[in-house]
Amino acid sequence: MPNDEVPDAAGQAEQESAELDAAQAALNRMRQAAQSRGERRVRSASVHRQQKKAARSANQRSTSGSARDPQGLGGILNRMVAERGWTSPVAVGSVIAQWDTLVGAEIAAHCQPESFDGSVLQVRCDSTTWATQLRLLSTTLLTRFESDLGPGVVTKIQVLAPTAPNWRKGGRTVNGRGPRDTYG
Repeated sequence: MPNDEVPDAAGQAEQESAELDAAQAALNRMRQAAQSRGERRVRSASVHRQQKKAARSANQRSTSGSARDPQGLGGILNRMVAERGWTSPVAVGSVIAQWDTLVGAEIAAHCQPESFDGSVLQVRCDSTTWATQLRLLSTTLLTRFESDLGPGVVTKIQVLAPTAPNWRKGGRTVNGRGPRDTYG
């Protein structure tokens, strides 16, 4: 068998690389000719498709696309609260729910929010000492509420006195007689 009929593997690899180099050289000549004519190079179709696909997926992440696409529960609730104008009632609820983190553990151990009247927060303390302390801290707490919850949610803190024991037992009472022998 003659030697020129069956090329070895090394010869075949040399021939393929020469063909690839020839193709690259021809491509480079074409690019130079186009550039000399003033034509500009455009993206290849595959790069163009990839960029369009990336833009489409980024767009779908920002907007859900269709109303039937699944959405996160948090996004649905935020949209529903905003559409119905419930932002301040939700913020009021968050004051009561997050009271411990908003005011700190020490204040929360002795003072608890009772109710809201408009934007006035009513807080009941367990002693007159803590009621006085909370009155002194009210401006600091209001600025913290404004920064954490937003402006206008809580505009005033009304401190309520601690509750005294009720000595009335039953439906009928006599005025002016006092607790009588309850102190032993």
